[in-house]
Amino acid sequence: AKGNIGVIEINGVILSSKKTLRHLKAFREDKSIKAIVIRIESPGGGIGPSQEIYREILKTRQKKKVLASMGAIAASGGYYIAAAADGIMANPGTLTGSIGVIMEYASLIRIAEKIGISPVIVKSGEYKDMGSPFRELRPEEKQIFQDLVDELHAQFVSDVARARQIPQPTMALLADGRVYSGQNAQRLKLIDRLGNLE
Repeated sequence: AKGNIGVIEINGVILSSKKTLRHLKAFREDKSIKAIVIRIESPGGGIGPSQEIYREILKTRQKKKVLASMGAIAASGGYYIAAAADGIMANPGTLTGSIGVIMEYASLIRIAEKIGISPVIVKSGEYKDMGSPFRELRPEEKQIFQDLVDELHAQFVSDVARARQIPQPTMALLADGRVYSGQNAQRLKLIDRLGNLE
């Protein structure tokens, strides 16, 4: 049976899942679409939107074949999304992987002191201003952030290990945040084939 291929593009930083979810649902319900290609050109982004797209791809796979095609970069959240597909194709030079979670903030304490700003903080709870750029992070606050990052990282590793059928301990070793070339990613079974969108 002949049919059309639906192509969904994910470009740039992943900040929202709304548009992609809408396209996935539309293609899933459209009888003339026989398969879906997710074209990823993204360094990653928010873990929430990446997880939402990941889950929607898994749901869509129950009805139609979904393939991921990686461009120059499909890393972090971009890889998270690709992992949900039936198969992943990348170029030998695609930058992928970067499986991990990062949280960062800037300290403006020295600048504030230099220009004579002293922040006044009124808060409803002990940790409400945690990560404020106007004061040092206390050790217990750093631990709270670290625990959160570790929990999100564990979700990421668990999801991609399950989707790629790679044992969790093996995936955990690959998920140290490093970036892999498409060629190396194929060797490590993070992707399936080398090739381009065409």
